[in-house]
Formats: sequence, structure tokens, C-alpha cells
Amino acid sequence: MIHYRNAVRGSGIDARAVKRTAKKLLEAVNERQSALSISFVDDDEIREINRAHRGKDKPTDVLSFPLLEEGDAHLGERLLGDVVISVDSARRQAADYDASLEAEINRLLIHGVLHVMGHDHEEAAEREDMRAEERRLAQVIGLSWPYED
Repeated sequence: MIHYRNAVRGSGIDARAVKRTAKKLLEAVNERQSALSISFVDDDEIREINRAHRGKDKPTDVLSFPLLEEGDAHLGERLLGDVVISVDSARRQAADYDASLEAEINRLLIHGVLHVMGHDHEEAAEREDMRAEERRLAQVIGLSWPYED
């Protein structure tokens, strides 16, 4: 199940398309029966969340909050975590990459899902693994990868 919230009026985001994409991503990471929460917010709200949870007083494009610990039992549906995406940041980045808003939202959704699944990019080896998985998931949803490393 996908829990969806869009707090940005007139964002132009297609909720059904986002939910379909999220379901495909969950299936591709072997979490078909799991639930994911996705929220779309503006830069002000994501800045508040970033400050409260990471101590960084600035907006960012995507934040992820995993709810499961490694080794948690897999009993029925489980909520993997929350992915919060700034529509404002996504719009700016889409323009920078000469990509559509939908493509940038999908890229950020992939990135957020991977963080919820435990991937990270702090160390070089982790970064390489995460980039490879981002590209694999992009292929799963038919997203061409216009983004440089």
C-alpha cells in the first residue's frame, strides 16, 4: 500500500502515477507486500523537517525515514518508512537537468526508496552500489537517466 500526501497546491503531480511508480519500485526491491508513505511538501516544510531531524537548517530535495531495522520480522504488510520530497527543489533540479518534473520526482522517489531500504552514499563503495541500484530501478520504471554522477 502507498500512503500519499501532497501538501503543495497546484503542484501538477499526478498522484496515481506516483503510486503506480512506487508500487513498481517496491516490487523491484522485493517488498511487494510492504507499505510506503510518500509526502510532497514545499521548501519551507522540508527545511523544518531537515532542521528537526538532521540538524541542517536548509531545504533539501528528498528525505527518507526508514521505520524498520535490519532483521525485523516480515509478518504481513509492514510500513517501510517515509519519503518526503520537496516539490520546489524538484522543479529547480528538473530545470537544471533539463528533465521533466515527473522524471525528477521519479528520480527522487527512487533515491528515497533506496534510503528507506538501507542504502547510503556516504562512503565510496556505498555510493557506487547505490548509483547502480538507482539506475537499475530507473530501468524498471522506464526512466532514462539524464543525471551525471
